[in-house]
Amino acid sequence: MTELKLWQVKSRKEAKNKWHTWRARKDNYGEMQQFDGSYHVWFGDEEYCLLLSVDDATGKITHAKFDINKDRIAVFKFWLEYLMKNGLPLSIYLDKFSTYKVNHKNAVDNKGMITQFQRAMNQLGINVILANSPQAKGRVERINKTLQKRLVKELRLAEINTVEEANKFLETYIPKFNAQFAVVPNKRKNLHKTLVSNVANKLPQILSIQEIRIINNDYTVRFAGKYYQLDRIQTTTVYKKDKVIVEKHLNGEVKLRLREAYLNYKLLPERPKKEIEVKLIALTKQIQGSYKPPIDHPWRKQFMFEKKSVK
Repeated sequence: MTELKLWQVKSRKEAKNKWHTWRARKDNYGEMQQFDGSYHVWFGDEEYCLLLSVDDATGKITHAKFDINKDRIAVFKFWLEYLMKNGLPLSIYLDKFSTYKVNHKNAVDNKGMITQFQRAMNQLGINVILANSPQAKGRVERINKTLQKRLVKELRLAEINTVEEANKFLETYIPKFNAQFAVVPNKRKNLHKTLVSNVANKLPQILSIQEIRIINNDYTVRFAGKYYQLDRIQTTTVYKKDKVIVEKHLNGEVKLRLREAYLNYKLLPERPKKEIEVKLIALTKQIQGSYKPPIDHPWRKQFMFEKKSVK
């Protein structure tokens, strides 16, 4: 049929990645953390997300936490607890989820487009490595599958139905899991950087949602549909059109920062109204016929006649 041209042979499409090469583990504990979030029905009847970090050198679970999803707030809360417990790792290996990477097409040419997570890790000096496939961070992926079989049964035997109870259960379950599955690294050095006091004090600021806003002419700042009125007395000089950084902290508190100084403000109940409306002649149309020329106007003089005196 091919020779008679009754059938056309179609060539097979070659796979983009023919195979995945094996990568050796890191040598030291804390050199790289593989991070991922796994959605599953872990307990009860609803689906939750297990945020998990696994050390690449030892395969040890360094931190785990249940949350509703893996948005920016949940991820920042996870890493705040991790850093306070373990210190600063050298690098974090994760996928290209929108929380961690700007997936817009223009971000390829504009390296300045980064996510809140990348900005925070840059401030902490932690290298963020983005995986091109799930197989690249296979250690955390495999542990997630193992936990979906083992941890689910343990949680049901313990009759756990809430997130708070599940996170409390992880505190005793993870050490047992690591004792069974963790391996000995090639080198015994811990590369986690110690969290010094000045960095620890700045963690709530660094691990916050930060946006740039401009001060309006009435010294208000708009953020998330709300208006914040700046006080007259401030710790630094404030001008109109200044750019301020609005910080939304993990506890829900909103702070306005200008030149490393926090501004005093009060939240307005509604949008501020203009007290004075100035009428600009150049922008408003005058009503026709409202203008009357004066008596000595040249246009009116042509209709005036002098009365002749009678003799």
